[in-house]
Amino acid sequence: MTKTFLTLTLLIPFALSSAIRADDNGTLIFSDDFERTESQEITDEVGNGWGTNSKSRAGGHKQVDLKNGAMHIKMHPTADHAVSVTHPAEFRDGVVELRFMLENDTDRLGLDFADLKFKGVHAGHLFKVDVTTKFVQINDMKSGNMNMKFYDAKKAKELTAEQLTFLKTTIKKFPTKIAQGEWHELTVRIVGEQVTASVDGTEVAKFTAPGFAHPTKRMLRLAVPHSAVVDDVKIYSLAN
Repeated sequence: MTKTFLTLTLLIPFALSSAIRADDNGTLIFSDDFERTESQEITDEVGNGWGTNSKSRAGGHKQVDLKNGAMHIKMHPTADHAVSVTHPAEFRDGVVELRFMLENDTDRLGLDFADLKFKGVHAGHLFKVDVTTKFVQINDMKSGNMNMKFYDAKKAKELTAEQLTFLKTTIKKFPTKIAQGEWHELTVRIVGEQVTASVDGTEVAKFTAPGFAHPTKRMLRLAVPHSAVVDDVKIYSLAN
């Protein structure tokens, strides 16, 4: 056996395994490595189809900065709401992959999946995956706290004890230690009524709830109440 043939023989299984992993994620519908520069440093200028809530919630102050090929998100002191960095992403079942860094113990990164055309919830909120240095949390907001029935009752301070008990079942927290100041890989997979979150290739959270099966996820919001750094975002649609 020649050296060339042996090398190809060894490489083929690796190539096949890589292809299988790619197929598992379905069809890539969006990606961003943030390898670009901004024309100014006064207001948000993310580009590539991203939007932010800085104009409406932070008086137009810059909250999203592209630096060293990554997206640095930091809530401005005058803001009255967490930073929301949005991008259209339409799928039924899908996978979101990204790299992230939490530089402080209080940092938090949320992946908020939304459908603004669905009026049964406040502001289109369907479900959310929150990542902190201490835990990962998955929240079925469609069935729970953003469902208009509960949202309106909460605003009116009319939530019953039974409703409060039910709302607790729509959120699940998973203790997880994530080192701050280091890059990590996050994968969130949505299939039917199940959401699974993995950090650095290890599954850290899994939750089954009816709200996850909403037929159309139309937008990804990166929700940051303090600060977080994000890079290499990929969104896939899984074939049904």
